[in-house]
This record gives sequence, C-alpha cells and structure tokens, in this order.
Amino acid sequence: MMVFQAAAEELNIGEVVLHHTADAYAIGIEPFFSFHWEKWPDLHLGALTLNLTPTKHVIFLFLTAFLVFLTMRVAGNKLRKQRAGENAPKGFANAIEGLVLYVRDEMAIANIGHENGAKFAPLIMSLFFFILYGNLMGLIPHGSTPTGNLAVTAALAILVFLVVEISGFLKLGPRGYMGTIFPTIPGMGGAAGVAISVAMAPIEIIGKLVKPFALAVRLFGNMTAGHFVILSLFGIIFLFGHLSVWNYAIGVTTAALVVGIMLLELFVAFLQAYVFALLSAVFIGLMQHEH
Repeated sequence: MMVFQAAAEELNIGEVVLHHTADAYAIGIEPFFSFHWEKWPDLHLGALTLNLTPTKHVIFLFLTAFLVFLTMRVAGNKLRKQRAGENAPKGFANAIEGLVLYVRDEMAIANIGHENGAKFAPLIMSLFFFILYGNLMGLIPHGSTPTGNLAVTAALAILVFLVVEISGFLKLGPRGYMGTIFPTIPGMGGAAGVAISVAMAPIEIIGKLVKPFALAVRLFGNMTAGHFVILSLFGIIFLFGHLSVWNYAIGVTTAALVVGIMLLELFVAFLQAYVFALLSAVFIGLMQHEH
C-alpha cells in the first residue's frame, strides 16, 4: 500500500490530465516533450486589461483553419485539372467532393429546403470541416483539441444562434418572427388565445437559448471526455507499472485499451462534427418556415 502511495505522489495523474486538456502557454506533455513561451505584456484600454498572447488552443485553431483552407484549395485545383482533361474525379479530390456534396445535399438542402438550402450550404460545410479538423487535432502526438475548449464551442454556437435568428427575421419579417416568440394556437382566439400566447413566450425564448447551449456543451463534453479517459488509462502504466511481475500485463492491456479508445475517438471526431453541422442546419431550417 505504501508503494502505491509513493508512486501516486511521484506522478500526479490528475495534474497531467488537466494540464493536457486545459488551455496553456505550452505545447506537449511533460516529461516527454514540452515547449513553453512567455506571456506578452498586458494591454490597458482604460479600465480594461487585455492579454493577446496566443495560447495552445489558439495556435491549434489557426492550424485548423489553415488545414480547412488547404484541403479545399488542393481539392479544388485537382478537380479543375481533372475536369479540364475531361477525366472523372479520383483520389483525394473525389473524396472531398463526395463529402462536400453530401453535406450540401443531405444536411443543408434536406433540412433548410431547396429554396434557401444552397445559400447556407457554405456555412454548414465550413462548420463541419472546421469542427472535424479541430476534433482531430487532439489525436496527433502532442496535439491539442481546440473544440475541447468551452470558449471555442460557445463561439461556434453563438455564431449559429445569430445566423438562425437573423436569417429567420429576414425571411419571416417582423410579424412572422414575433410569431416564433408569441405563438398563435390554432382554434384558440380572443382573450384566451392572447393569454396562452403570452404565457408561451418565456418558454419559446428559453427554447431559442437552449439550442446554442446544447450545441456548445455537447461538443465540449464529448471532446474533453475522450482525452480524460485516454490519459487516465495511460496513467495506469505509471502508477502500477513498477511492479515487475505485472509490468508486461499492465502495459499490454492498457495499450490495447488506449488504442481502442483512440479508434472510438476517431469515430467521435467525425460524429460530433456531423451532429453539430446537422443540428445547425435543422435549427436554421426551423426558422425559415413560419409553421
């Protein structure tokens, strides 16, 4: 028992897990590899103090955006060259084109409608690919998952919320939009209808706010939970691997479990990008039709 306590004190697994999942001015996992940088001086704007030092998640956010741009640029150039030679799309360009068409047709147009679906397709595609690459960043060695930061997922959710509400207002007009807050109950008019409509308003407003909240928390929770599990399983090796009798058994078993969890995380990365983009399209589509 004393041996286990000494091992736990020597390596604080909880601290390692939190250090890897939390934002920081460093990249990597100690003691294997770690690169730190100093914070920039604070900026003072009246009573407001700002610090613009890029953090780990900010760096991987820029890397994610660059990879999305590079993917589309390379795929677009390859498609233009193939079509110029009257050849069918193939390889990498064919895979990206198929994915883009699926997001446009089966997610954007299918949920928003043929009239306006194509207009919102670039936004839905951008959300899907950006979140997908952001999810995958944490699976590379010494990488970090920017979508495991609640501030990032909240910003994406707020963007979707603004698009949903503003596009709905422009499509329905002031009177139609107010109908989404003060709903008219079919077959109920007069004072009773007005009373029910006013009573339903707080519920409708809460419903509007719950949608982006669910988007942000779902993505954040799923991306963070996987890393907690993987790093916690890795910690078993360091906590109990010093027992010579069980070295290989613990190492092989834990490695197999971690590989399985990482394969599951690969699936979850695609799934959560799909779910976020799909629900965004659904929410936009719901506001585009007054009923």
